[in-house]
Amino acid sequence: MFSIDHDCTQADKEITIANLWEAGSTGIIEVADTDDTARLRAFFDDDTRQPALVAQFPGEVTPADLRDWVAFAHEFLQPMEIGQRIFVCPEWRADPTPPGRFRIEVNAGLAFGTGAHETTRLCLEALERHIRPGMTVLDVGTGSGILAEAAIKLGAGRVLANDTDQEAVDVARENFDRAGLAIELSTGSAPDFPDAIADIVVANISPAWIADLSADWVRVLKPGGIAILSGFEAADIPRVSTALEVAGMRISGTHGEKEWRMLEAS
Repeated sequence: MFSIDHDCTQADKEITIANLWEAGSTGIIEVADTDDTARLRAFFDDDTRQPALVAQFPGEVTPADLRDWVAFAHEFLQPMEIGQRIFVCPEWRADPTPPGRFRIEVNAGLAFGTGAHETTRLCLEALERHIRPGMTVLDVGTGSGILAEAAIKLGAGRVLANDTDQEAVDVARENFDRAGLAIELSTGSAPDFPDAIADIVVANISPAWIADLSADWVRVLKPGGIAILSGFEAADIPRVSTALEVAGMRISGTHGEKEWRMLEAS
């Protein structure tokens, strides 16, 4: 096992994280952060792939083992109160769930599917604002499944989730099974959902995909439905907003944390 410390621009951070997962990383943490750059530490199990991975993600290589990753993750992940009702807690912590909140447990292997990232928190807060009992919610690009789990615990009557990455689907399924949740999970993306099926669609993915799938956000929503869309920075707002408006959507809200943004559109 080894780790690579790879530097990227803030604008490229999300796509770099996605590429690291796709390359087979077993865990990723952010070890340094400035206004312009981020340093990501990615862990890999297969030492024979080290030369190819370093060529793809140049950076400092350090021998590691599982204890290194777990130690970093335990330091990085802390319990979080999000919105008014959500409590996200690492699975190894015994912190009591605060009164009036429900618990979502996350594990050390999913540092960017844990609520620790600003865009995840923005989406969780938006789900809390908009979900009403019995609603149908779609989670496109579910990753670890944290947004789908929150949706059903917030009272959604039906939650469907998918991801193009089969490994992410497998991880989400394990998380749903462990939590005892009936969430309809599949491999795919927004085009794989039927027309007019959802009261809410949530997607925390790249700005390019948010824009490219604009017509699908319109197609899958019921009349009066809302799309909760994030995974991009303030600089991406014009591009994303234009694509949504061309597809016939109206931006009804913009929310942000640091440089990250989330749009609500209907």
